[in-house]
Amino acid sequence: MSSGAAAAALLAACTSPSSSSVSPPGHVSSSPGLPYVVPAGIHKIKHVIIVMQENRSFDTYFGAFPGADGIAMAGGKPQACVPNQAGRCVRPYHDTADVNGGGPHGEAAAVADVDGGRMDGFVAQRDRARSDCQNPDDPACTAGGSPDVMGYHTAAEIPDYWAYARDFVLDDHMFEPVRSWSLPDHLYLVSAWSARCSGQSPMSCVNDITGPYSSGQFDRLVNRELATGSTRVDLAWTDVTWLLYTHHVSWAYYVQKGTQPDCDDDSAETCAPVTQSARTPGIWNPLPLFGDVRADHQVANVEDLSSYFAATRAGALPSVSWITPSGPDSEHPPASVHQGQAYVTSIVNAAMKSPDWDSTAIFLSWDDWGGFYDHVRPPAVDENGYGLRVPGLVISPYARRGYIDHQVLSSDAYLKFIEDDFLGAARLDPATDGRPDPRPDVREDGPVLGQLSRDFDFSQPPRAPVLLATNPPTDSPAIPAWFRGQPPCTGCTTPPPADWGS
Repeated sequence: MSSGAAAAALLAACTSPSSSSVSPPGHVSSSPGLPYVVPAGIHKIKHVIIVMQENRSFDTYFGAFPGADGIAMAGGKPQACVPNQAGRCVRPYHDTADVNGGGPHGEAAAVADVDGGRMDGFVAQRDRARSDCQNPDDPACTAGGSPDVMGYHTAAEIPDYWAYARDFVLDDHMFEPVRSWSLPDHLYLVSAWSARCSGQSPMSCVNDITGPYSSGQFDRLVNRELATGSTRVDLAWTDVTWLLYTHHVSWAYYVQKGTQPDCDDDSAETCAPVTQSARTPGIWNPLPLFGDVRADHQVANVEDLSSYFAATRAGALPSVSWITPSGPDSEHPPASVHQGQAYVTSIVNAAMKSPDWDSTAIFLSWDDWGGFYDHVRPPAVDENGYGLRVPGLVISPYARRGYIDHQVLSSDAYLKFIEDDFLGAARLDPATDGRPDPRPDVREDGPVLGQLSRDFDFSQPPRAPVLLATNPPTDSPAIPAWFRGQPPCTGCTTPPPADWGS
């Protein structure tokens, strides 16, 4: 098949739903004011695994993926024009580098990058933040005058991610839940809110888009509390584990031992590594800091990543799992792209080889855009978000094959799916969840938010695993023909760490 025919075939597959019909309508959600149909087949999913990586926009990973809402091309050349500080046009380009720099990605940078919907602030923000390049290890200094915030990768650099998109579901309108940085994003991931609290009561909390503490304070306060017990960190509002606990639904939050993926100051470009483990609460491990987790005596549900691999082998996965990486495997610049992909592939492979595979759904995403270019204006849902667009993949034996979902989604959709599947569509709603807090809205019932259940065909027999190599050569027969022969990723071979399992 010619490359053009292959691309056309892929485009047809990616833009058309599965030929099988979806499951018949199931029960109706009891969410106040916003009833909708939950497919009965959703309960075939007994295990939800949320894998959250770091700091990539949709366009930087899938902007060239056939059929996706990606970078505008004409004659194979990107057409977007983003001005630098001098007013010159900088266009997207194929970035073959394995290490990227990205750009600023705090609240102010999000507003500047979006620029009122013009989506043209990325290069100027990167230029303002660039160092004088005295540090030769700073990847921002290696872009040859063309800031890598405008770079995009293809199957040549991330073949496994593109293979998952081809074989399962790609969500091309997945947005970070809040226009801010990693801390509030990870708080939204487990609680659908980011707040600042003055005490241990949920009603003492007030909305805060940057997180409970100002930039640079959070981990210092956590470390002081761990060392001396003298500073209490109160995340007093309600997170989803409260509902899981009250409904007797098992959960685990798996943390890879190593170092944190980024600085605790979202404005810092570099910082000394901070040790990370299941026993070190922080930005990427916030649940031990929530008052309800401590009150429920479920802090021990935060476990080392090795426990995940043991659970997959034993067929003993909990109903809900979150997985957070160590810095070198996180893809947070300047972490290696291929090493992060290899780590994720090992997690997916473990689930696929598990006795639990036939009842599992894996949701893979990236917490924020990392300063990288994206051309889609985020929709406004409330005073906090959404933030910029990020990649999203759905991998499951019931996932549609080669389907691109254009619904508007965020990590709120993960909570919504969990609540619909395991909790009878109960919500993190101050009016109904038995532990009221003053959050501004019920994010899971937002009228803009789509339903991830549409990414599944519950009428089909469970599909066989699609096991991928963690270090795939781009000329391998296992690599799909439509991107075989792409320029290779130089040096993309990494021995797997011991905690990746077998």
